[in-house]
Amino acid sequence: MAIQLPLHIGLRDAATFSNYFRADNAQAVEQCEQCAVQSGEQFIYLHGISGSGKSHLLQAVCHAASANQLQAVYLPLQQCMTMSTAIFEGLEHMDIVCIDDLDAIAGDAQWETALFHLFNRVRDAGSHMIIAANANVQELGLSLPDLQSRLSWGLAFRLQSLDDAQLAAALQMRAHVRGMELADEVAAYILKRSPRDMNALFELLEKLDHESLAAQRRLTIPFVKDFL
Repeated sequence: MAIQLPLHIGLRDAATFSNYFRADNAQAVEQCEQCAVQSGEQFIYLHGISGSGKSHLLQAVCHAASANQLQAVYLPLQQCMTMSTAIFEGLEHMDIVCIDDLDAIAGDAQWETALFHLFNRVRDAGSHMIIAANANVQELGLSLPDLQSRLSWGLAFRLQSLDDAQLAAALQMRAHVRGMELADEVAAYILKRSPRDMNALFELLEKLDHESLAAQRRLTIPFVKDFL
């Protein structure tokens, strides 16, 4: 099962492997899929700019682990900074530990030390861990050399951002999953008037889906123009 901490921290239903447009990140996705069944590398480090899909993959691992009767936890550190580092206690007993937003604690000695000890406990327990951040380990500005050394173990992947053609294809794939038809010209129109952040684009697509159903209209450029 995927554990939810008392932070209103949850998993997005749409954050699954089937909803992730792989493009140039296929190898990273494959390793995450292996992790979700406790196979492959014990430690994986993902990094990339905001909107590159790091959180999506971590949550997809938790969904897949739950489907395989494994215990997984998703912990976005950006939301945890007001809490005690005690939230790390006992996580090594999970089959898979997914830590997001590592950059949020970079330079904080207390949090870095707590994560260092968690890493060691996960290693000793034989559990799997995936950590994600906006930058590679060397560029994070960590103050604890031992933690930087530990994070260099295992596999590291830089998630590549999608170009416009790939973004359009990702939108169309997500639309298809939702039972929507998104023509090439409509996808291009949306991209020209929206941020390049995948989460923002998918949220916009969800809103368009609801609005089109309510209005009983197809997703055409005039409809999207009216909505935007």
